[in-house]
Amino acid sequence: MKTFAGYAVTVLGALLLMTYAGDYLVLRIRIARNSGYDSVTVRQYYAINEKNNRTEYVFGSTQDQPCVNSLFGHQGLQTCWYLRRHPEQQIKI
Repeated sequence: MKTFAGYAVTVLGALLLMTYAGDYLVLRIRIARNSGYDSVTVRQYYAINEKNNRTEYVFGSTQDQPCVNSLFGHQGLQTCWYLRRHPEQQIKI
């Protein structure tokens, strides 16, 4: 039973690694064709904790945030599919 579990974890890890590497390869091809990057308009707001255990929300302006068209985040950027589904970003203070 332990060998089967070890084998399953190894296969799952290898599949995850191959998926990530394939996603990066597809992103590099898209970058070469100038379709790898995009920008999404996001709205940032600040969540300010007050002394009386309340939170004050201060809404900021909208900004265009760069993102990558891939399944996983690469090159320090978030994925576009995630930013499109979460257009508001909370900053806790």
